This record gives sequence, C-alpha cells and structure tokens, in this order.
Amino acid sequence: MAPGPRLYLAIALGGALGSVARYLCALAGIALLGPAFPFGTLGVNVAGSFLIGLYAALTGPDGRLFVTPALRQGVMAGFCGGFTTFSVFSLESIRLLDAGQWALALGYVGISAATWLAGAWLGDRLGQRMNRLRGS
Repeated sequence: MAPGPRLYLAIALGGALGSVARYLCALAGIALLGPAFPFGTLGVNVAGSFLIGLYAALTGPDGRLFVTPALRQGVMAGFCGGFTTFSVFSLESIRLLDAGQWALALGYVGISAATWLAGAWLGDRLGQRMNRLRGS
C-alpha cells in the first residue's frame, strides 16, 4: 500500500516541531554554556539518538506501544529527523577547523559520534527492557 497524505502530514508536522525544538535547544545551550563549544547541537543529537532508539523499540513489531504508521514515522522521521542535525554539526566542525581549533574540532567529532551511538543504543536497550516488562 502506498503512503498517503496522512503519513506525509505527520512527518512534516513532526519535522517542523523537531526543528523548532532544536533551534530553542541551541539558543539555550549558547545562553547557558556560551558559544565556545556547540553544546546545544551535541545535546540535541544525543537526545534525538536516544529518543529514536527508544521509540523504535517501543513501537516495533514486538513493542509495547501500538501506534499508527503515520504516528511512528511522524516521531521517528519527522520529529527526530528535524530535531537532530548532521548539517549543523558538520558546519560547526568546519568552523572550529577554520578557527585553527583542531583539537577541539576533532574532540567534537569523536565525542559526537560516540555519544550519538551510545544514545541510540541506550534508548533501544531501555525500550527492549520496557517491552519485556509488558507481560509482568
């Protein structure tokens, strides 16, 4: 069955909400921690990785939450896709390199990749654990 307008609308709405949430988190990161390091982008990418891992596990075929395909994709492709950002991460990394802050740029890239993967893994593991508790 081909995706319908409801699916596309859910993804678009989720993407809009995720993008606005990301922007607000970036502003909060700068206001709280300053502009020297892109903490806001790092934070949203870790949180988004955790969220997509958790939600994928909870709403998958063996998950404890039963949601429509439109809601599932609205959260995962829409919200998480809009909330997380590889493009801003890439630009921030290049800006750090251009400023001659090689160690900070390489640290940012390394910390980002490690924490994003850890976030997705932790979210998935938590979701799987919650799924197993369903029968208890």
